Amino acid sequence: MFELVVASGKGGTGKTSLTGALAEVASPAVLVDCDVDAADLHLIVPHRVCEEHDFSCSSQAVINMDACTACGICRESCRFEAITMSPDPETTHGLRFAVEPTACEGCGLCVHLCPTDTIRFGKVNSGKWFRSEGNRSPFYHARLGIAQSNSGRLVSLLRQEARAAADREGLDLILVDGPPGIGCPTIAALTGSSYLLIITEPSRSAIHDMERLVSLAEHFHIPAGVCLNKCDISEEMSGEVERFVSERGLTLHASIPYDPAFTQAQIRRQSYVAFASGGREMIHALWQSIRDDADRLGRTGGRRFAV
Repeated sequence: MFELVVASGKGGTGKTSLTGALAEVASPAVLVDCDVDAADLHLIVPHRVCEEHDFSCSSQAVINMDACTACGICRESCRFEAITMSPDPETTHGLRFAVEPTACEGCGLCVHLCPTDTIRFGKVNSGKWFRSEGNRSPFYHARLGIAQSNSGRLVSLLRQEARAAADREGLDLILVDGPPGIGCPTIAALTGSSYLLIITEPSRSAIHDMERLVSLAEHFHIPAGVCLNKCDISEEMSGEVERFVSERGLTLHASIPYDPAFTQAQIRRQSYVAFASGGREMIHALWQSIRDDADRLGRTGGRRFAV
């Protein structure tokens, strides 16, 4: 099975647009949106939601005021200042203790210290994940709740479901729209994958963050290649990208000029390939280059994916 992760060191480089375009030209594949903190691949990929599941992998403290003695130990001990105290004449002691949901880290210290076992842990609904059917392939995506953490665990869950679907349906290709940056969700999306396609742009910040992403891929022994998007907005910065790619022994798969059609396609909720005449040929060449490099490195297992 060949698992291609499309990622970028920073947001705004065109990662999702190019992932959606690749999904149009690649052979039937399982499509996964692992940018769960700001998922938007579903906006340009035609799909029908078939399943919706709650995601919960953390707990939060809940205080039972009927049994609370208002000793204040929980509030004094919470280093996250997640427990509030306010006057309440309706309670036995005239005080009400409550847990602030966005501040509680679920460490469990208050539960351990409470002398009357008044505080318990309750599961938190952190978001939802979906199994959808696209035009040509299964599509897995998610929506993390506001102020919720554990996006790395949600990414891992999506990849696990995608791999199971690929095995079940006999598909050899998984195409992943990865998160930007190099944090926990990116590590969860990248670890154990077959190949990383880095989307960058000719700007100082993008080059800096691309370098960090390359180092991350090298740490996990994931082969990587680069696609330079909006290459014509700065010849100087484009030259720096090309020099960096050459010095690190990477493959520059494509240099794509700035094209307003990418934005117009997003507005119309379409992929670039479906919207722009001539877009298919350029994205086809990008996909061909990725396949050739992955095959050269022995990452495709000898598979020659059709277009």
